[in-house]
Amino acid sequence: MSALYYIETLAAGYLALTLVLYMLSLRLQAAGFYARLLVSYVALLACASYGVFISLFLRLFGYGGNAQWFVARAFKHIMLYSTGASFTVEDPHNYLSTTRPAVIIGNHQTELDVLMLGCVFPPYCTVTAKSSLKRVPFLGWFMALSGTVFIDRQNSTSARQAMAGAAEEIKKHQKIVYMFPEGTRSYAKEPMLLPFKKGAFHLALQAGVPIIPVVVANYSHVLYVQDRKFVAGNIPCKVLKPIETKHLKASDVDDLARDTRELMLREMVSLTAKARGEPVAMPAENPINGVVKASGVEATVS
Repeated sequence: MSALYYIETLAAGYLALTLVLYMLSLRLQAAGFYARLLVSYVALLACASYGVFISLFLRLFGYGGNAQWFVARAFKHIMLYSTGASFTVEDPHNYLSTTRPAVIIGNHQTELDVLMLGCVFPPYCTVTAKSSLKRVPFLGWFMALSGTVFIDRQNSTSARQAMAGAAEEIKKHQKIVYMFPEGTRSYAKEPMLLPFKKGAFHLALQAGVPIIPVVVANYSHVLYVQDRKFVAGNIPCKVLKPIETKHLKASDVDDLARDTRELMLREMVSLTAKARGEPVAMPAENPINGVVKASGVEATVS
């Protein structure tokens, strides 16, 4: 039997399983979780594959820097119609479209933040990612072709070089870079922020560009991995006023990171309360003031 036959059989089985799980989700929450998970994996693979080709195509016409925007929008629409999940972006002053170059920072909750990027991403925006993702078929190829800034978290020298290169790229091509200063996903049921690492703030200062905070409400009502919950829903996010960095020095980074985190945390609590229609308490904070002091890669980039 040909390889095509096995591929078609696998695809048919995958589709049948997904449909059965969707039907079971009317009675079982976990069935809906796994159904949407299966759909999300296919959507991500399809968009990554599309990204490889659109990156090559756009490069021919000098628009390679816009590849991630095209792919982000494709993922947004596929996920909306296949899972019912989406993000509504509140940007009344149109900061995302009018502030360029810039560094955008946002809170990081789960893998669903990939969809959030699909809704938030402005044109000529890229991301940073750990260097190990380069080896992932299709996704890694697309990220490399579309200008992703890869950082080796185990190699501080490489990280400094990557950040320096990113700063030059931002200034030269008037680009926007999206970063998650928490460094990892929180998977929290209530609104909270992990301590901020300082790489995004050093990068903004090094490039002399503003920081645009984007705050997403806690969305455990839509996706909460620990309870195997993944349902259709709309998640609000808000674009805050850009923070200028041209007048700041490297010694100001700690204060900048702490103040920005406090601002984002307050807005996250407010957005979550609005989404839930009920009051939400501010989380208790620990003594480190929300900024990483250890010498991790993102903390030591300068």
